[in-house]
Amino acid sequence: MKVLFVSGELIGSALCHELLRAGHDVKLYIERGGWKDCLEGIVPKTDNWKKELSWVSKEGLIIFDDVCFGKEQDKLREQGYRVVGGSTEADKLETNRAYFHEVLEQHNVKVLPSYDFDDSLDAIDYIKKNPGQWVVKQNSHFGALNYVGELDDGSDAIAVLETYKAHSMSAHIQKKAVGIEIGVGRYFNGKDWVGPIEINHEHKRMCNDDIGPLTPEMGTVMWFSDDDQLPLFEKTLSRLKPFLAEANFKGDFDINCIVNEDGIWPLEATARFGAPSTELQSEMLETPWIDFLSSLADETAHEPIFKDGYGVVVSIAVPPYPYTKNTVDPSVFTTEISQLFFKNNITDEDRSHIYFEEISLKKLNDEDMPILCWAGTNGWTMHVTGHGSSIDSARDKVYKIIDKIILPKMFYRTDIGIRVRDNDLTKLKKWGWI
Repeated sequence: MKVLFVSGELIGSALCHELLRAGHDVKLYIERGGWKDCLEGIVPKTDNWKKELSWVSKEGLIIFDDVCFGKEQDKLREQGYRVVGGSTEADKLETNRAYFHEVLEQHNVKVLPSYDFDDSLDAIDYIKKNPGQWVVKQNSHFGALNYVGELDDGSDAIAVLETYKAHSMSAHIQKKAVGIEIGVGRYFNGKDWVGPIEINHEHKRMCNDDIGPLTPEMGTVMWFSDDDQLPLFEKTLSRLKPFLAEANFKGDFDINCIVNEDGIWPLEATARFGAPSTELQSEMLETPWIDFLSSLADETAHEPIFKDGYGVVVSIAVPPYPYTKNTVDPSVFTTEISQLFFKNNITDEDRSHIYFEEISLKKLNDEDMPILCWAGTNGWTMHVTGHGSSIDSARDKVYKIIDKIILPKMFYRTDIGIRVRDNDLTKLKKWGWI
């Protein structure tokens, strides 16, 4: 099948790899400049997705992976194209956190006190008048500047907001809740839920033991449940079904939450494919992706089959991650230190668990043969997945593959899944959420 993949910043790029492996005809468009040279020589690309509509036709499939294309998706669906991804109203859940909280309250979901400020000075004044531990965020999915406050007088959150002030940034602040952070997700086909409930634990801190700056993601643990009465699902995601149907959303929908023995508190919505969750879904999915995605676009009945047990994904990065090209000039990285190598004992099976994101296959310095090398400007280079009957067995598979990868200056966390195994699962079961 012909598939046109329209991406903001390669959030769902795992689907390109999987669909190509399955023999489908894929064309990739990348919207944002910092990613445009990624996946060169690996995935066929186009520099104008609208000119490819006649190529993909209404028989093919169009996939969007970001929250900047909602209006275009609505129009394409009205014109009869088969589209998987967001919509205008669903996009707003991520780009306008205050709106997300309004939708939650309208559907009888508890929320934490949170406020949007166009001027960070107003946010600073609010915290001074209402001291406490506050979480600082933006209305986007760029998490490197987020901050989770620890001081009871709010002075650390205020210090972060002073940085926002220097760059004329708006701010979203949310009252901090103490507990376990966990995500609950499920696919939606415009009318109803499709497939099992996904439960995921993200690891957003840069270093082991949750130390260091927040990142887009360093690794995730995931598993699935067929229990529609699962409290974690019933008290959050389940209640937004009427909204998603009204919004004509067709894709992957996830809510990240803080839970404790007293309650569950939604933090943010992801009304799109995620990274590296899509890589991990690809590890766990046994149904062909094209059948699953087609059913979403067509609003037809489908029962995707996901593996039992646990999936683990680990992200591999290089500097300047988790920051951007505005922080470090990427030209300082030379050809020699950006080339990707594999040890001789890597197998084709190993490679099938490696998902490139900011990697390209191209000639450098007039080399005769193209080489794999770091591309882009952000440093989120690739993700490695594994599955097992236990978290430990999945971890073991992932880290054995990572041991065969050489990318100078690469870094990754070595403790993905340990906290979930040793602490979170026990508490979540004790509290009755899973």
